[in-house]
Amino acid sequence: MSLIQPRTLKGFRDYLPAVMIPREQLMQTAREVFRSFGFAPIDTPTLEHLEILTGKGSDETDRQIYRFQDNGGRDVGMRFDLTVPLARFAAQHIGTLGTPFKRYHIAPVWRGENPQAGRYREFIQCDFDTIGTESVLADIEAVAVINNLLETIGFDRFTISINNRAVLTGLLDHLGLADRSVPVLRSLDKLAKIGREKTINEMVTSAEIQPAQAEAVLQLAECTGEADAIFAKLTEITGGNEKAATGIGRLRDIYEGALASGVPARRLRLDVSIARGLDYYTGVIFETILDDLPAIGSVCSGGRYDNLAGLYTKQHLPGIGASLGLDRLIAAMEQLKLLPSTSTPASVFVAYFDESHRDDYLRLASNLRAAGIGTEVYPESKKLGAQLKYADSHGFPFAIIAGGNEWGEGQCQLKQLNTKETEQISYSHDDPSKLVERLRELLN
Repeated sequence: MSLIQPRTLKGFRDYLPAVMIPREQLMQTAREVFRSFGFAPIDTPTLEHLEILTGKGSDETDRQIYRFQDNGGRDVGMRFDLTVPLARFAAQHIGTLGTPFKRYHIAPVWRGENPQAGRYREFIQCDFDTIGTESVLADIEAVAVINNLLETIGFDRFTISINNRAVLTGLLDHLGLADRSVPVLRSLDKLAKIGREKTINEMVTSAEIQPAQAEAVLQLAECTGEADAIFAKLTEITGGNEKAATGIGRLRDIYEGALASGVPARRLRLDVSIARGLDYYTGVIFETILDDLPAIGSVCSGGRYDNLAGLYTKQHLPGIGASLGLDRLIAAMEQLKLLPSTSTPASVFVAYFDESHRDDYLRLASNLRAAGIGTEVYPESKKLGAQLKYADSHGFPFAIIAGGNEWGEGQCQLKQLNTKETEQISYSHDDPSKLVERLRELLN
């Protein structure tokens, strides 16, 4: 019988421990941050009725949906994000949950798109959303969560770009292009990638507008400088349009509220050019770029979507939220050499080389685990050098070495594998406190 070649599908990947460990740590950090703001966990099925998913993002996302008929002949699809399932979930359960409802959801999604750096066809999203309120405080809190999340993960140099689609919508209304907003915004969202001239040409072609109208949209998108100057310029360009004025006012409230929430001004940027590719956004939108690796794209994006749940219920359920691109962020951390080089979640390696003291090694490890210190015992009685080579290659920070002499004297050797420093520490099964205290000191 011929062997089957072990391989993964294009756009999919395996996660080895060296990547999976920090991946799980990032997810746990996200959970802790979301919970600190009062967001509660939920989960939804991988598969949804196809009609739930289609027509909610854009023509492009519709094409990317993995779809098929199940064994019952139903048209189903795999979720392409966590926001559309949330809208269905809220419409179905909001009577029980009440409003405002704050949730986070960490789960895989699937998109049949061309793989790129840090982007695969299956990837984890870490979402947080507030459903059932139009309050600007919910918008401000979203910015604060993004800032807190990236900061807690360990980043200092990042920029949260903020825009309000209502400003662009007001300008399009002022230009008589209200019915062309979707293709115009899709074209505008490509400005950073394809440049000014190509963006204008695409607007003229795909949205069927005049070059002068496209130029006006670009003038708005290219407003830069200090916040007050940008707000004044936006008011001038939009010609006093009521929708735009309302959007500008809310954008100012969000900017000032984010500062009051502790977000440093150096991390906030007003950017009227960002539009986000998904059609369901109606108000404020966010993108977060790592200053040291801008080419990888936004690592945390989102916005306000006030009409999405209207496809499933007559109850008005406005929403605001954002999503951390976990795998893209990990790809960035790999490039920036911010990931620890370890393939074990345990901190302590116990060498096993004296078979007559097998149970002593096991009790020692049990005592350390009881104290909350992850510990692994090597399963075979090999030469000490081979065991320490294994420990070093897996990234253990500490090794404990005890042979017949150490057990007889009530001691063990504690070796720091990165510095090769070794110290003798008193130890007994009945009183492991000195070893535990020293390890905690070193781990902290």
